[in-house]
Amino acid sequence: MEGAHLVQPAVAALVAAFVAARAYRRKSLDLSGALAGFLVMAVHIAAGYRYGAMLLVFFFSSSKLTKVGEEKKRKVDADFKEGGQRNWIQVLSNSGIATVLVVVIWTLTGWKDECLDSRKSSLVTSLIGGVIGHYCCCNGDTWSSELGILSDEQPRLITTFKPVRKGTNGGVTVQGLMAAAAAGAVMGISFVLVGFLTTKCTLDVALKQLLVIPLSTLAGVCGSVIDSLLGATLQFSGFCSVRNKVVGKPGPTVRRFQDSAF
Repeated sequence: MEGAHLVQPAVAALVAAFVAARAYRRKSLDLSGALAGFLVMAVHIAAGYRYGAMLLVFFFSSSKLTKVGEEKKRKVDADFKEGGQRNWIQVLSNSGIATVLVVVIWTLTGWKDECLDSRKSSLVTSLIGGVIGHYCCCNGDTWSSELGILSDEQPRLITTFKPVRKGTNGGVTVQGLMAAAAAGAVMGISFVLVGFLTTKCTLDVALKQLLVIPLSTLAGVCGSVIDSLLGATLQFSGFCSVRNKVVGKPGPTVRRFQDSAF
């Protein structure tokens, strides 16, 4: 029995090491990002395959989408980075809170991956919901940013709905919001499908897990909208006459946008 408890942590370490090494070789992560990625991935998978699945889906999908339309993004994004290589700060920004929640859940459940059942424990259910919501928001923000900027549609500032240039903080498009919804749904589906295979639930509890999918879809959109609102109200946006691009920092050749970029 003791050996059985060691299987999942061993699998977690092997999978995390493989993924982190692969990401480093492909320049999706730098060395610090690969080390941080190994740590958070190992913890997620050891605590529950469902959490590991969400993290892996988020990481691989965001890495792939970063490379979609690179030429077009390079022309628009002043902070464009070839391959979208991430460091440890970005890794922990996207997974740090979820990692803490996963460890708390892991401890409260006695190192077991349990079903999502509020009748058994509302606290554990809330914490699991926090992990799901975290990744839905992160994935929604990432997908909407990476795919929304490729849209031929004119972005509009989320606070005023006035047209703005592509790359302006707080600018949204229908394509971007649809991408955010899809991103949230994918996270919910990943959690539910892997849960069906790795956790033992009664039929009624198992069916209730399906409610995670529409809620995840909504969470993905919320993540994108919240990020856009913060971008529109707290972040700087201006147009650099030298680089001929929208930039996020002031400078002598930068004209700040007010309510509109035109």
